[in-house]
Amino acid sequence: MNTFRNPVGWFEIYVSDIHKAKAFYEAVLQQELTPMDVPENFFGNLEMMAFPMNPDAPGAGGALVCMTGVPTGGGSTLIYFSCTDVATELSRVADAGGKVHMQKTSINQYGFIGMFIDLDGNMIGLHSMA
Repeated sequence: MNTFRNPVGWFEIYVSDIHKAKAFYEAVLQQELTPMDVPENFFGNLEMMAFPMNPDAPGAGGALVCMTGVPTGGGSTLIYFSCTDVATELSRVADAGGKVHMQKTSINQYGFIGMFIDLDGNMIGLHSMA
């Protein structure tokens, strides 16, 4: 018997400066990111900062990743962070150094979305029901 699972199990946002990216996401999302233990010499020079996660809650965990030789920004991956009100997080983006790409927009019965560009040019989505 197949058990339903959320289709996204993990996400990674590749960044060029892990400390600046950490400060940016903490300022916008008002959540603390924590360093992840990475095995020594694991794929070369690699640093990771984890977003808060609860393995017993729905949704996916993920991290910021800074890895030598991996390009950042403008890729084809778009993730959406859940929040209470998209407008609140979007209001913090410019002060944190990013750029709002799309203001809070209704997606009918599915709630609201907004998008921003982070410090490395990554497009990130926000989703809320209110």
